[in-house]
Amino acid sequence: MPKRLLSLFAVLAFALPISAARADEFTDTANLFRNAGQSAAFFKNSYGYAVFPTIGKAGIGVGGAFGKGRVFAKGKAVGETSMTQASIGFQLGGQGFSQIIFFEDERAFREFTKGNFEFGADASAVAITAAAGASASTTGASAGASGGKKDAVTAGKYYKGFATFTIVKGGLMYEAAIAGQKFSYKKL
Repeated sequence: MPKRLLSLFAVLAFALPISAARADEFTDTANLFRNAGQSAAFFKNSYGYAVFPTIGKAGIGVGGAFGKGRVFAKGKAVGETSMTQASIGFQLGGQGFSQIIFFEDERAFREFTKGNFEFGADASAVAITAAAGASASTTGASAGASGGKKDAVTAGKYYKGFATFTIVKGGLMYEAAIAGQKFSYKKL
């Protein structure tokens, strides 16, 4: 099984361009969310956010995802973060997406920077840059559709201090799986 998972990630690496993020990439990605529907308002009333320019995800029964990001508090970059995810269930394919997680207040920011583990259940379908999905997890529930870079998907409100938005970059994936995510944090 580990050999199969390694092969899957090798295919994903060639299928989705995941390069080391440059400083402008974090700003560019944040600007996409500033101009994408409901996510724009969260920049005005959040304590801070973590932005991930590209998260690569792949799965065949067993799957995983990984992405690097930057954490901002009160408008200033304060740390680096990475997200790793393991999933099991009915899933097939690979995708790339951008993600932003808003922190409603300082308490939510502190909770995130501790690197807490989270369980969630996802069901989604992605084809090229169009997506539809639903999610339920410890950070809330969301459902929606994304037609491309200018459309962010979310429930539209904070849940337990967090609000998450995604923009699909591309790929082809179907999934109905249980996933666990781990966020690491390193102060700048």
